[in-house]
Amino acid sequence: MPFAPRLEEVTTANLAAALRIRVRPGQEQNVEPVAESLAEAYVHPAGDAWPRLIVDGDRTVGFLMAFLDIDWRADGTLFRSGLWRLTVDAAEQGRGYGRFAVEAVAAEIRRRGGREMYVTWHAGPDGPEEFYLRLGFRRTGETSGDQPVGVLVL
Repeated sequence: MPFAPRLEEVTTANLAAALRIRVRPGQEQNVEPVAESLAEAYVHPAGDAWPRLIVDGDRTVGFLMAFLDIDWRADGTLFRSGLWRLTVDAAEQGRGYGRFAVEAVAAEIRRRGGREMYVTWHAGPDGPEEFYLRLGFRRTGETSGDQPVGVLVL
């Protein structure tokens, strides 16, 4: 089957598939469960969170959630967009879906006039830092909580 992933909105029709997405054992500390992400998307102001399923053919292979023009400092002085969550199902990892997800979020940010894409990650030996650095993100020197912040110039 050719590689042809696409993004879909989360709906009542695909919610069960979304909730079945699981990372590999040992990766759970790197990303919140899809259910928690969807709850966060629901309680944030409209438009801040952009949750999407990653689908290839008839298979739901992952989940992403972007943040779009959020008030990064909570004082109205700095607005940013980026990748908030990325979960590729354990059975689907290593097939290019993570790269597709990053590129899809970057395209959406560019479509909305953005020129930078931000991401944070859990540091550590099982964390996704190398993945993001390989895709061109660079560390900003900032942290969000205890997580390093990376930026990709679009």
